[in-house]
Amino acid sequence: MTRETVTQAWVVDTPGPVSTGPLRRVRRDVAPPGDDELLIEVHACGVCRTDLHLAEGDLPPRRPRCTPGHEIVGRVLAAGSAAQGFRSGDRVGAAWLAGTCGACPYCRSGRENLCPRSRYTGWDIHGGYAGHTVVDARYAYPLPEGWPEEELAPLLCAGIIGYRALLRADLPPGGRLGLYGYGASAHLTAQLAVAQGATVHVLTRGEDARRLALELGAASAGPATVSPPEPLDSAILFAPAGELVPVALAALDRGGTLSIAGIHLSDIPSLNYAQHLFQERTVRSVTANTRADGRAYLAEAARIRPRAHVQRYGMAQADRALADLAAGQVNGVAVLLPD
Repeated sequence: MTRETVTQAWVVDTPGPVSTGPLRRVRRDVAPPGDDELLIEVHACGVCRTDLHLAEGDLPPRRPRCTPGHEIVGRVLAAGSAAQGFRSGDRVGAAWLAGTCGACPYCRSGRENLCPRSRYTGWDIHGGYAGHTVVDARYAYPLPEGWPEEELAPLLCAGIIGYRALLRADLPPGGRLGLYGYGASAHLTAQLAVAQGATVHVLTRGEDARRLALELGAASAGPATVSPPEPLDSAILFAPAGELVPVALAALDRGGTLSIAGIHLSDIPSLNYAQHLFQERTVRSVTANTRADGRAYLAEAARIRPRAHVQRYGMAQADRALADLAAGQVNGVAVLLPD
């Protein structure tokens, strides 16, 4: 394929609060795929809180008028001459990590998520709030048939990042896990942890989210500011609220670990050493994911078939989906589908 494809796409025009309309829908030319690339027809794209951070300017733009979206499910329309493992018609997924240098110490040691020259879908390259997009085949995932697109899409970031956050939380077998915030990533991670034999306590402000947590197997669900019914071996902070860091640390048992899953977090208040960190409590951050994380999580998801609680929006409603996410009106995960 040598001709450009014309597509409708959303772009972050002027970052700012969603009430100011930072997204604008445009017609854009999509270049043919390069040697290692795939041209994808987008069939679904999840709406991630990172997209909201980008639209509102919490994360500084890296590419002017970039198209957001990094939970992409689609079909390969064309593959570059060196793109291995894919051919026209294949079902494919694209996630947050879009490229790394492959040569730095982090890449060479299996920690490509820490690569200083890493690139991201919907931040460095155009993402999936569009009819078509182009991605590097080396960072794409083959996806199984017979699984609805809107249920697959959130696995590609919410699921993968939740998987890495769970690894970073160092949860012992059969352990007690607390999840602070219960959005897209948390509701998938909770199901994975329950399937692995953990006791899961959800701590979140939304009553609808608490009901969903109990439906999906949580042992308890209460407000984020209230202590869980038992000390926690591990906790994951999904909410971008730094004020919950001391709350979660205080809920940990001796030797417990708090994993902070977000790319953006408001300021953390002062910590009291004796109350929050003493007795070998640990705080860990989560930075993106490796492709190995993606492959491992998708294999686990195929085994346990987590239930993604989806709110569907047409692609023309991307601005509304982000506004609903900002207002806390998405219970589970929002997914954009072709109009």
